[in-house]
Amino acid sequence: MKTIVATVNLTHLTLLLSFFALFHQHIIELCSADKLISVPCIETEKEALLAFKNSLIDPSNRLSSWVGEECCKWEGIGCSSNQTQGHGHVTKLNLRNPFSLVHNSGLDDPTSAYKRSCLSGNVSTSLTHLKYLNYLDLSMNDFQGNPIPNFFGEMVNLEYLNLSFASFSGLIPSSLGNLSKLQFLDLYADSYLNIGSWELRAENLNWISGLSSLKLFNLGYVKLNGVGETWLQKINLLPSLVSLNLYFCELNGLPVSLPFINFTSLSVLDLSQNSFNSPMPLWLFNLTSLRTLHLSWNFLQGSIPWEITNLKSLEVLDLSDNLGLEGHIPGFLGHLTKLKVLDLSANEFTGGIHELLNSVSNNNILQTLDLSSNSLDGVLPESLGKLKNLQHLLFSSNAFFGSIPESIGNISSLEVLDLSYNKMNGTIAKSFGQLSKLENANLLLNSWGGVLTKTHLSNLKSLKSLRITLDEPNSLVFEIPNKWLPPFRLNTLQILNCKVGPTFPMWIQVQTELISVTLRNVGISDTIPEQWFSSLAPQVTQLDLSKNQIEGKLPHQLKFPNLNSIDLSFNHFDGAFPHWSFNASQLSLESNSFSGPIPENIAELMPRLERLYLSHNHLSGQISQSLCDLHSLQVLSLRSNHFSGELPSCWGNSYMLWGFDVTNNNLSGLIPSSISSLRSLSVLMLGNNNFHGEIPASLQNCTGLTTIDLSMNNFIGKVPSWIEGRVLSSLFMLRLNSNKFSGFIPSTLCSLSNLHTLDLSENNFSEVIPTCLDNLTALVFSKSSEVFQNLVYVVLRGRVAEYSNFIGHVNSIDLSGNDLTGKIPDEITNISGLQSLNLLRNRISGRIPSNIGNLKRLETLDMSRNHLAGPIPQSITDMISLRHLNLSYNELEGRIPPLPQFNDATIFQGNPLLCGHPLPTICKHT
Repeated sequence: MKTIVATVNLTHLTLLLSFFALFHQHIIELCSADKLISVPCIETEKEALLAFKNSLIDPSNRLSSWVGEECCKWEGIGCSSNQTQGHGHVTKLNLRNPFSLVHNSGLDDPTSAYKRSCLSGNVSTSLTHLKYLNYLDLSMNDFQGNPIPNFFGEMVNLEYLNLSFASFSGLIPSSLGNLSKLQFLDLYADSYLNIGSWELRAENLNWISGLSSLKLFNLGYVKLNGVGETWLQKINLLPSLVSLNLYFCELNGLPVSLPFINFTSLSVLDLSQNSFNSPMPLWLFNLTSLRTLHLSWNFLQGSIPWEITNLKSLEVLDLSDNLGLEGHIPGFLGHLTKLKVLDLSANEFTGGIHELLNSVSNNNILQTLDLSSNSLDGVLPESLGKLKNLQHLLFSSNAFFGSIPESIGNISSLEVLDLSYNKMNGTIAKSFGQLSKLENANLLLNSWGGVLTKTHLSNLKSLKSLRITLDEPNSLVFEIPNKWLPPFRLNTLQILNCKVGPTFPMWIQVQTELISVTLRNVGISDTIPEQWFSSLAPQVTQLDLSKNQIEGKLPHQLKFPNLNSIDLSFNHFDGAFPHWSFNASQLSLESNSFSGPIPENIAELMPRLERLYLSHNHLSGQISQSLCDLHSLQVLSLRSNHFSGELPSCWGNSYMLWGFDVTNNNLSGLIPSSISSLRSLSVLMLGNNNFHGEIPASLQNCTGLTTIDLSMNNFIGKVPSWIEGRVLSSLFMLRLNSNKFSGFIPSTLCSLSNLHTLDLSENNFSEVIPTCLDNLTALVFSKSSEVFQNLVYVVLRGRVAEYSNFIGHVNSIDLSGNDLTGKIPDEITNISGLQSLNLLRNRISGRIPSNIGNLKRLETLDMSRNHLAGPIPQSITDMISLRHLNLSYNELEGRIPPLPQFNDATIFQGNPLLCGHPLPTICKHT
């Protein structure tokens, strides 16, 4: 699904622009009075304006000019000068907030600046004394949930009423239906910059029947879910309607038919983001004056009807984000010869696009073609190049393959090209370099091949963003002369899995305006050019140079005030820990050769850290207590370093921390009790250290734990009884192996209904295997482990070998290397989702359960070095997934069942009474 990124809905702006284009002359007439400042002011109307002013809160003093006798000179006031209306009457009141997000985008807190510029308070009834008022605009202010005044319905000369983005709430007063002269009514109810959560609604639309002059009607974000199914019939009574916006109104039903169409002048229709779940109704295609049609973000079904070709004037067609629209994209869309924007993204369209492109190839005015997020496939045809005026070509998230056609160079107006997330496995056309107006090239996540030369880039004078990443590394090679200078200055550069190195080429070094940089796994084995790095420091927000062989020490004197995300992992950097950015939220330095301690004042140097990845370095010393003061920290990974000493006992304020990994260090001591304060803790990995003592009871306070890995330490005692389903209902993996735990295996473990991995191996457990293990329902039913795997992936940062090893133990039970006795419980054969069962090196006796063959998903079975007796059950041949088997050194007897996948005799050796293949002992016939 596409993400809506604009704070002010673009559809709303489109509608306003359409309206102003249609009624430009009328607006000029309404506004012209502003310039007639010599017109004298009517005293009673001046008093009404002052009363209105006194009812408002004006923190930015926008109404400071409202003093003196001549109210017609006041800011936002327009007065009449013609004989019909009489001299000096107030006809216009324009108090629209002039705040512009575009002009204030550089502010640290634009929301606060906007609030300060807003008028708020109450709307005084004194406005009713302005008998000649025909224009009222209170938009973009903040009336903080006040209702729309009922007395607005008394202002019967109003032709223009704009209350959009003004934070009114409650019911729309039906008295607005008295405004028979009204031509422009904008009640768009979303709050600007999300400063409030006010809700404007209507229980019915009966009141609009009196708005016979209405031309623009905007109810965007007004809740209409209670108006019933007759809403369309009510709107159809507006004969002059030209523009209608019902965006995000929670309408449920789109009528299938409309007996007659009264609003035949309708030019702009927006019904997007509602809950329509039917095919496109045919009455829509009788609106032959339509120029803009938005039906996006609904649940429309079926194919695009032929009747859409009736809309000969259509310029904008947006059917995006319906998901139910399907079939081939029809070629008859080419009959819409005035089409400028065609957006069919985020649906279920299938097949190729040859028919569509052939039909629209003669359309010289098409500017935007968005087919992204469908199931389209095939190669991109050469006819694509006939769309010479195309500015936005968006084909991402489909299954297109092959090369970019050479004809792409003919699209001389192209500004945005997005072919990301496809299966493009050919070459990038050299004519790509002719696109002199191209600003954004997104070629992410394909399988591009061949070479990319300076010809591909030589004329891209307008390029600001270049993103090329591959599914598999090194199939695309940059063969650009090292000293070649490009004609563009990028703000975004993202190259992944391509061959760019071994040095930092000059065409990258001259990109000194970069805000976002990703050069991941591009074969660079150079040092970082200091001058280039210095040029990035003031503005760069994201820096990823991971998975190269970049070497050397990092300059500590540089400061990166805006750098939010730093990833230098999997390189050959050495030296001390760098701390460049006060604002960094993610720092990834794993798999380098950084040494020394973590700075004692890291919380002062980088106070906004959320994720800190330092694994697989040579860092040493004690773990800094300052880490506890990183109150936003979510993931801490210190795995595989040389840290020593005890864990700090200061975690009480680390409320956000959910991933904690200190595996494979030289840490010792007890688990600090303050760990139990980490109420968000989900992944706890303390393996391969020298921790000792018992598992602290306070750890049961961390009820969200999914992973507990305490393996390869010196923990003692019994498994706590609180490790059970009512306390740790989300526990997915429990690894207590290679410690000194003792006693029996508690049956409370059987209540861990989400447990997929139980590893108690290499301890001193005794007595029998619990008979209740088949209560581990996640293992029985092999429930999805995706959430857990994603959490572990984040903590391990996708380290393939370690992640695979860790996840390789999913759906497993390992009780090996203990002192368990008794028999194997029959109930264990009910755990049908089990993939690995290891009972090696215990003192288990009795027979192998006869129903062992029920474990059809089992891949690994090791029961060696026990005292098992009797025959190997015949049902073992039903274990179709079995790949690893070891039954050696038991007291088994009889013929080995036929297991053609196993030819290694050692897996059965040490059982003197066994016979048959693959053992050399031949069975005697009886």
